[in-house]
Amino acid sequence: MPCVISSPSTDSGKTTLSLLISCWAFSKGIKIQTFKVGPDYLDQQQLSSIGQPICRNLDIFLSGEEWVQKNFFKYSLKNEFSLIEGAMGLFDGLGATSYSSTANVAKLLETPIIFIINARGQVASLLPTVRGFRDFDNGLSIKGIIFNNVNSDRHKNLIIEVFKNEDIEILGFLPSDSKITVNKANLGLVSPLDSDKKIDVGYFASFAEKNLDVVSLSKYLKSPSKKILNTSNSINFKVDKRKAVAIAEDKIFHFHYPETKEFLEEIGIPLISWSIYNNEEIPEEASSLIIPGGFPEKYANHISDSDKSLKSLREFRKKGFIYAECGGMMVLGDLIKDENGNNHKMSGILPFKSKKSNLTVGYRYINGLKDSPIIKYNQSIRGHEFHYWEVERSSSEIDLKKNKNRKQIFSPWEIKSWDSEFKNEGWSDEKLHASWIHLHLPSCPEAAKNFVNAIQFNYPIYN
Repeated sequence: MPCVISSPSTDSGKTTLSLLISCWAFSKGIKIQTFKVGPDYLDQQQLSSIGQPICRNLDIFLSGEEWVQKNFFKYSLKNEFSLIEGAMGLFDGLGATSYSSTANVAKLLETPIIFIINARGQVASLLPTVRGFRDFDNGLSIKGIIFNNVNSDRHKNLIIEVFKNEDIEILGFLPSDSKITVNKANLGLVSPLDSDKKIDVGYFASFAEKNLDVVSLSKYLKSPSKKILNTSNSINFKVDKRKAVAIAEDKIFHFHYPETKEFLEEIGIPLISWSIYNNEEIPEEASSLIIPGGFPEKYANHISDSDKSLKSLREFRKKGFIYAECGGMMVLGDLIKDENGNNHKMSGILPFKSKKSNLTVGYRYINGLKDSPIIKYNQSIRGHEFHYWEVERSSSEIDLKKNKNRKQIFSPWEIKSWDSEFKNEGWSDEKLHASWIHLHLPSCPEAAKNFVNAIQFNYPIYN
């Protein structure tokens, strides 16, 4: 059975270890299906960049237990090896709970755990840490351990001595090495789509061969033998194949789940790539547009100079349906104020400007305030937020109500975290949905049905 890579806390080396194993398998001609616990896009993009099958997210909060189980078996069974990279510490989940944590996923899928721990400055103190995690929950099985930042034979031998009587397999010691350090930025890892630094697969593979017990580790990577579960979508969608959907896809906008595109393709909706970075016009055959999350603040000046794209976006607003998440929403505003205080004009479709703020991150409970393209009144769905930016409503919003030629824009929903009160969020009308919230549409039948109706029939038609 494939393992879950977990640790006591974030920044312990889970992604590095997952990349090392994936590169080693690639060097041996072994296909390995990787998964990432939680809603993270950046770790998933790193693991998808090395020539292996694309990494898949497993998120119990967003997608539910049944969807997580079905998709884990669906994709792991297609390849010889599989592994799951955990998130944060083993038991860290929703708020102060372990719901939707790595431990929750490991128990659901009945997978063993391989623990990686930062050993820098520690020897004997490592033992109570490992024992505490191992013995905290009898429903979990920590089978092996890998120590990170072990930079001498003496350090290594002392750790071996400390763990000599423990019923846990030591599977490797990783020394510090800048060549296997993955670059980080505000939101976590730097996306491979937004960086010139590529993973040196050969170096990672040889590093893994030298510092990991790959033979013993391999028994925890074998894909399950369980029969594939039915993953067909139960909703019968009626699709007009003449109505294509354009998706912003470039080094600016790339935060979307691969399952979203696969879902749309599966039900027969034509998809077309569109690039603001390359100053392209929205393809004429597109009747709807998806602008996913990304880094518009980093490329604000470039976007501002992309006159053809911005003009095309304003023209498209008059006729087509627009769905925008997080960074995609920012380009719909009047301007972006960068970290240096410079203003950069955006499309001006929505009356706000974006500016740097504090980190906003976490799962969100969502309730519909009124019928809109994505959610209906009193409908409840789930999503997540992850951004360092905020929107400041422009004075032009006052004029919005006075100008009868402009559509009435409203908040489609109210959102809350596990420990907060509900608040209105987002922008919507019959042909637009823009919000900070990321959704996993394929595993949310209610939102998926509304979304397909919006892009196919131009809201508010429901079946």
